[in-house]
Amino acid sequence: MDLSTMANASGMDSLSSSSSASPAPAIDLRDVDLSLGAGAARVHVLKGVSLAIAPGETVGLVGPSGSGKSTLLMVMAGLERVDRGVVRVAGVDVTALDEDRLARFRGAHVGIVFQSFHLIPTMTALENVAVPLELAGRPDAFARAAEELTAVGLGHRLTHYPAQMSGGEQQRVAVARALAPEPPILVADEPTGNLDEATGRQIMDLLFAAHAARGTTLVLVTHDATLAQRCGRTVRLRSGVIEGHSAAVAAKVEA
Repeated sequence: MDLSTMANASGMDSLSSSSSASPAPAIDLRDVDLSLGAGAARVHVLKGVSLAIAPGETVGLVGPSGSGKSTLLMVMAGLERVDRGVVRVAGVDVTALDEDRLARFRGAHVGIVFQSFHLIPTMTALENVAVPLELAGRPDAFARAAEELTAVGLGHRLTHYPAQMSGGEQQRVAVARALAPEPPILVADEPTGNLDEATGRQIMDLLFAAHAARGTTLVLVTHDATLAQRCGRTVRLRSGVIEGHSAAVAAKVEA
């Protein structure tokens, strides 16, 4: 084989190796420690947590109350600063970002759905969904907001205020708001916790449909075993630590 042929073969091998390499995690936590509170009330919430979540994966965070699962989700979303460790989201070390840069990053890369909706009561459904788009400077903010509200079945409620809507409708608005900027990552903290069973199932159908249609990475906190089973992977926390098999799976994904 001449040098040219060898070089071409080497290049093809390199390209093949590169194309078969695993993609970088959408979320990558390494040795994360976090305590909350002050003085005698200070609590060690997360204790050396390492977890990697692949792009497009669906992960359910479960565990007893006080286990740290909601705090872990807020760390992933860039809403809680850690005391120690590395938090990489969409390839960016968010621990290195100042508050302004972190807010811009979060607005573009992470959609968040809260249990208690967190809608602005003086704004209509359309205005609530348009808020993150306007903050991002999108000229089509209201058109995109209307599209997302229509997609979640609220095209007829654009001008209604939160107080004029049921809990299920308010959570649909919250889902539309989270999805409107088209983030690659969607996190949800007990999204069905304030809803009846049937309405909660509809909300989860919306989140999983969005995941399937858009390829988003979906991470949710839940006490509902049935809901957790819909996820591709379940991670169980207890006293701020990832338990047994889930920790082993996390290590395998990191590798």
